[in-house]
Amino acid sequence: MEWWVFIIIFFAAFLCLLAIGLPVAFAFMLVNLVFVTILMGAKAGPHQMIMNMFDSISIFTIAPVPLFILLGEILFHSGIALHAMDVLSKILGRLPGRLSVLANLGGTIFAALSGSPMANTAMLGSILVPEMEKRGYSRLMTIGPIMATGGIAMIIPPSILSVIYATIAEISIGKLLIAGIIPGLIMAANYMTYIITACTLKPELAPIYEFEKTSRREKFVLFMRDVAPLSILMFLVLGLIFLGVATPTESAAVGVVGSLFMSMFYRGFTWEMVKESVTATTRITGMIFLILAGSAIFSQIMAYTGATRGITELIVGFPLPSTLKILSMLFVVFFLGIFIDQISIMMITIPLFVPVVTALGIDPYWFAILMLIDLEIALTTPPFGVLLFIMKGVAPKGTTMGDIYRAVFPFVTCDSFAVFLVMLFPALATWLPGLML
Repeated sequence: MEWWVFIIIFFAAFLCLLAIGLPVAFAFMLVNLVFVTILMGAKAGPHQMIMNMFDSISIFTIAPVPLFILLGEILFHSGIALHAMDVLSKILGRLPGRLSVLANLGGTIFAALSGSPMANTAMLGSILVPEMEKRGYSRLMTIGPIMATGGIAMIIPPSILSVIYATIAEISIGKLLIAGIIPGLIMAANYMTYIITACTLKPELAPIYEFEKTSRREKFVLFMRDVAPLSILMFLVLGLIFLGVATPTESAAVGVVGSLFMSMFYRGFTWEMVKESVTATTRITGMIFLILAGSAIFSQIMAYTGATRGITELIVGFPLPSTLKILSMLFVVFFLGIFIDQISIMMITIPLFVPVVTALGIDPYWFAILMLIDLEIALTTPPFGVLLFIMKGVAPKGTTMGDIYRAVFPFVTCDSFAVFLVMLFPALATWLPGLML
């Protein structure tokens, strides 16, 4: 069978299973099982598939995934996130678009702790949407900032998707996590600039309201008590990786222990909180590990059929500049992101794209950041971006999908500008990883 015939049949079968409602992980596993049986035989194929599945999820490098998820769940269920958001709200004062800026600022901080865009969006929506609706905020300034900043957790470490990407692409998890810091902060700055500018030019988008005034001294005390300690967790997760003191797995474990001690300090530690956090972590991790196992099998099928080599030779040999080849790969990722979830896209495209990136001599961390930002854009792009539906679940009554689409458009533009900047200045993604010890 020609490699291109294999790819067409494989993806046609995969999409058909998705269309009938089969979960992504099971659809991918079923198609993999059929093809390994055809290619390797009814006995050797399934045996090899099981061995590959075990090998792909028993490696030390993916241990940070459940630990990062657990860290975010503890912060959410213990109430630490809620306390910090309340303090940030008092510090912002009469800034234009105050609650929208709070969503951006708070979401960026918790993106650096949770690593999950869906958890970040759900948390911001449940905390801020009722208050924004009560204060008469336009849905443009209610829905848009929450979705955009929720998705930034895909870029800012400890991004779970960065860990998955690095695992599939077989590059350093620590370097990829650190590479996301500057691009992630640029995206947050773009959102902040848009929110303040829009609310200054059109005050009706976010009406100014009376709130309890707080003295500078009290703001400082509250900040040092409820927000500053979070920087300790950030150092435990990121600083130890950057300094070369700990691996991502070790730093994630230290971060979880730190979050437990912090929950005790803030009197948010209960056995019910631990149960809820562990249950949510187990559910999410199980889904991710199934998809990772399927991805490993798919990569080996690609190599076995010669599809990896065929696609690499086709793209590398095509008479186009490297920049256009990169843009074409990013467009494929964006197009897929409109219809299917991000982990599935990574599972499908990374085994295809990484050999091409290597053959073109492109920095793998630079391309990875471009792809992650592209995935973040797809996450909030109509009609089927996952965060659009999560936002619909926490949005005020009467909010239509049309409202959500209109609200997210300016922030998609901000993200597109971030892609342009990272493409124009690759050092934004490669400078910090180059400084790591």
